[in-house]
Amino acid sequence: MSKKKEQASATHIRRSAGDWAFDAALIVLFSLFTLICIFPFYYLLINTISDNDLVTSGRVNFIPLLKDAAGNGVPGIQLNNYAALRNVNDLGTSVIVTVIRTVLGTVLMVITSAWAGYLVTKQKMWKRSFWYRFLVITMYFNAGLVPWYMNMLMMGLTDNFLAYIIPGMVAPYNIILVKTYIESIPASLEESAVIDGASTSRVWLRIILPLSVPILATIAIFGAVGNWNSFQDSLLLMNNRPDLYTLQHRLYVYLNSSSNLGAMMSQGGQVSEQAAQSMLNQRVIQYTVSMVSIIPILLVYPFMQRFFVKGIMLGAVKG
Repeated sequence: MSKKKEQASATHIRRSAGDWAFDAALIVLFSLFTLICIFPFYYLLINTISDNDLVTSGRVNFIPLLKDAAGNGVPGIQLNNYAALRNVNDLGTSVIVTVIRTVLGTVLMVITSAWAGYLVTKQKMWKRSFWYRFLVITMYFNAGLVPWYMNMLMMGLTDNFLAYIIPGMVAPYNIILVKTYIESIPASLEESAVIDGASTSRVWLRIILPLSVPILATIAIFGAVGNWNSFQDSLLLMNNRPDLYTLQHRLYVYLNSSSNLGAMMSQGGQVSEQAAQSMLNQRVIQYTVSMVSIIPILLVYPFMQRFFVKGIMLGAVKG
């Protein structure tokens, strides 16, 4: 017993007051950093569940407020703004378009990245080095916005839902992550399947895919967030198809409308009472739509985090 106590005391490191002070400073620092990151989302939330008049007057800052009989702000919540989104023109269509784009685009991107990442690990692939280097080069060189638009125009992808899907199917960075991860899988597993007569596609489907769940979940997060938050392609390519606007594009329309009205008022321009009221409502709509666009990602990420951390570590590009 005495020997065990001596070993325990030998391995125990006594912490000085400076160590405790340093730990306390780190806790305070990271707590403040966490609050700074969380507060914008919290601010959006409390403004969407507070009284609209109090929101537009800038009186909601830290807790949700409702108006009492005297017109003063008292703590409370209401969900009328979220219910009112049903009456916002074309918002439901934008949500459907964004959901379909996110699901379909992410699934196809993951499948393509998994297959391409597996192929470039095969030494017998025709011109393997050339295709892999060609893939990497595309990460560093970009033709620019105008050539990109002209290319999309010539391929008939303007005012076309496929413009959301086809360009994002091949993601070089994700393919590299998958390739590096697959190379960490023991080659003996694949060799034993080949000896048993399995084809390349069968090995990929039965062995590689099940073992690559962490990295596939990682790139799925990348793809889902990118598709959900995408804005530029909808803005540039869907000029004649408002029914194909994404949720982020629709939010931009609301932001732009209220900005124009605000500029007219600040410059002394005359606007009708209805237009002024529309501007006030636009602010509340902006907050509510922004919150709706954020919630799905906030709900999905915690469930995928354990795969994300493992996948990004094992699939990281090694020098």
